[in-house]
Amino acid sequence: MNAIKLIKSMRFAVVLLILTTPQWAMAVPIDVSVDHTPVNLGESFQIVFTATESPDGAPDFSVLDQDFSVLNQSQSSNTVFSNGNLSKTVQWTLNVMAKRAGSLIIPAIKFGDDTSQAISVLVGKAAGKKDISSDSELFLDVKATPESSYVQSQIIYTLRLYRNVEMAQAKLTEPELSDAVIEKLGEDTDYNALHNGINYRVTERKYAIFPQKSGQLTINPLELTADVISNNTPSINDFFNPQATKTKRIVSKKIVLNIAPAPSSFPGTHWVSAEQMELKQEWSGDTQQAKVGEPLTRTLTLQAKSATVGQLPELNTAKSNEQFKVYPDQPVLQEQKKSDGLLALRQEKIAFIPSQAGNYTLPAIEIPWFNTQSQKVEIAKLPEVALTAFGAAATVAPIAAPSAATPKPSNVAAKPEITSVVNPIAVKNSFNWLWAACVFFAAGWLITVIYFFAKRSAKKKAVVVIDTEADITIKEVIKRLKKSCANNDVEKTKAVLMDWGNKQFGVTSLGAVATFCEARLRDEILHLNQIIYGKDAEQWDGKKLFQYFIENKARTAITNKDSSLEPLYRL
Repeated sequence: MNAIKLIKSMRFAVVLLILTTPQWAMAVPIDVSVDHTPVNLGESFQIVFTATESPDGAPDFSVLDQDFSVLNQSQSSNTVFSNGNLSKTVQWTLNVMAKRAGSLIIPAIKFGDDTSQAISVLVGKAAGKKDISSDSELFLDVKATPESSYVQSQIIYTLRLYRNVEMAQAKLTEPELSDAVIEKLGEDTDYNALHNGINYRVTERKYAIFPQKSGQLTINPLELTADVISNNTPSINDFFNPQATKTKRIVSKKIVLNIAPAPSSFPGTHWVSAEQMELKQEWSGDTQQAKVGEPLTRTLTLQAKSATVGQLPELNTAKSNEQFKVYPDQPVLQEQKKSDGLLALRQEKIAFIPSQAGNYTLPAIEIPWFNTQSQKVEIAKLPEVALTAFGAAATVAPIAAPSAATPKPSNVAAKPEITSVVNPIAVKNSFNWLWAACVFFAAGWLITVIYFFAKRSAKKKAVVVIDTEADITIKEVIKRLKKSCANNDVEKTKAVLMDWGNKQFGVTSLGAVATFCEARLRDEILHLNQIIYGKDAEQWDGKKLFQYFIENKARTAITNKDSSLEPLYRL
């Protein structure tokens, strides 16, 4: 008994100790992160320490001095009261530069008795001056990764603007490359960087480039025109002391790309290159319980990283036959612009309606693609699908056999069946019963047919889509353009494009229409314009123009390119 009392007393003491322990005595978790990685030597970056409660004491950042120079630091806190709960966040932000290249450790920082975790950051070597067309106050640095690639493969073009002066206004040209699709990626980023012992403010912008033909392609230098504020400008800027500026014009270096054609060993007829690719499917019902006359919808989705939607092939390979009908819907095409490139998606919905009961097999889907990371051909594959369809035929109950539980008398000899002597009343009753049964089953069948067609009609009405005026207009343009391009009719194609450009963008010339289109469609429209107004007659093939028009429509909304630097440098 004494032992039991002792154990109970110890438990009570432990619970009491936990309940009376002050909150500040418990360790406060402190997370550590950096704003971007990897970083270059001479380039500033931020280290952020975040705590969900106030730590035990002030931080000691002196341990960072071994590998980092702390340029400045700030502290902020945020308290939120929501649903009766009070939450608090305390944050310390340090702007630092690494003292050496390599994989450096941001050591654990003590906040009194609380401690943050240690993390690593990769620091690369600083770019040499020979890689940059520089000016002491303002210069541009551009690079393409990789410079050697395959046709239609993604190349990341990175622009960096270095400046250690204030600018009143600036204009920057966009990268241009014929026979290429060029897309700007995300928002610009700003940071500090050290170059040749001088601290610069850097604005970085990225583009995804997809060359559409092989050979040597040149990205011409970019040009920046800026009004730079003079250092001797008075500190008070008013009507009597206007800012003095000087105009500077600088250019970047040109970049030559070496683009190889698709390898001859590639197994498919549709060349696709990407960093990653995923093919998947979903069904609206059970493929083993399909019903004759009722649709079963298959959704196919192909997603590719570092590719455009124009590169993704058609997915559905099934065709209508006597056993089932195939009704494909219009494909859904999407592109997302990520910081490391494009993410393309193609989705197809196909309705399968079995015409007969039975077992069917849909063929496997195989899409060969070239992995730009491993430099190898891979196959995105879905296995063949087995479908089982059941009919709606009514089943008839079998006539019951004589019961074996009623034995026949052993002394009664079997007599031949008498068919000539029939009770008239029994015949009449049997005939009436059969007539009533036929009427009943006929009425039931008629009701079933009426219900089935009413249900089909309701379903058909439920999926009616009302086209907007814009949808009707673009559908009419596609119809007319498809016909004129198929006939290689230059004048009619021009008329369609002019009508589309006038309604869509309010312009009245082919050259103006081209400026609103992505690179491949733009080049085809300009080529058409040259043929129309050229001196020499030239045979024109409209196949490419129509193909690029459809891809242009599927891409994200096209806007006119703005040559100003406003997104790059906000005044």
